[in-house]
Amino acid sequence: MPLFQRQILAILLLCGLAFEARGETLRLVTEAWAPYVYQEGDQPAGLDYEISREVLRRLGVELELQFMPWKRCLLALEQGQADGILDIFHLPEREAQMLFVDETLSEVELVLFFARKRPYPYRRLEDLQDLVIGISPGYWYNDEAFRSSPLFSREEAPTHEANLGKLVRQRVDLVVNDRRAGLYLTAQLGLQEQVDYHRKPIGHDRLYLALRRDPALQRLAAEFAGELRRFKREPAYARLQARYAAPTPSRP
Repeated sequence: MPLFQRQILAILLLCGLAFEARGETLRLVTEAWAPYVYQEGDQPAGLDYEISREVLRRLGVELELQFMPWKRCLLALEQGQADGILDIFHLPEREAQMLFVDETLSEVELVLFFARKRPYPYRRLEDLQDLVIGISPGYWYNDEAFRSSPLFSREEAPTHEANLGKLVRQRVDLVVNDRRAGLYLTAQLGLQEQVDYHRKPIGHDRLYLALRRDPALQRLAAEFAGELRRFKREPAYARLQARYAAPTPSRP
């Protein structure tokens, strides 16, 4: 084998061993988005957290999770301060920097939440004319017509809780959130009698685990995807899904 090829092989081998040399701990960052991932006291919790922890346990890898605002999550990965991001949408422009695990963690259904006292109708985009819609900074809304429409204005809030607070205080007209996450949050905040959501979704998406584009993590990404597929066929996975099923609000 030529010297150059041997050098390349040695470099790749060292990269492959780098992950194990850290004690097989995967350092992930995320922003709390219950019930997928959130903090319960000072401990991580949530559907996708438990799924990821179990899959990594089977692979002999410990999960270390840090919570921070979403834009800081993206920056931490870019600067090499984290190995990956838990629960992120797969966008083509992110592929140069991130290695997305092939298997989906969770399905997302984006809907519009409204205050029951002000149930703005929503059947089509034109129904949102001149309204103010609460959104979350740095989040991706995959329906391009909704994302770029000039019909309504968008107002950012620092947290999902703040968005719902603005909704019940009439500071925004509607709030966009994932259906399951929004229902979970309204239940946690005791707002079931004040907030409901339009059954017509504005879009669907999927949540993934994305790792830093590093040869040391490529094998782990493939192994994670394979083990996750196996886990999804087990009764334990179904029980986990049932435990985090969203509460259903009563109709007004």
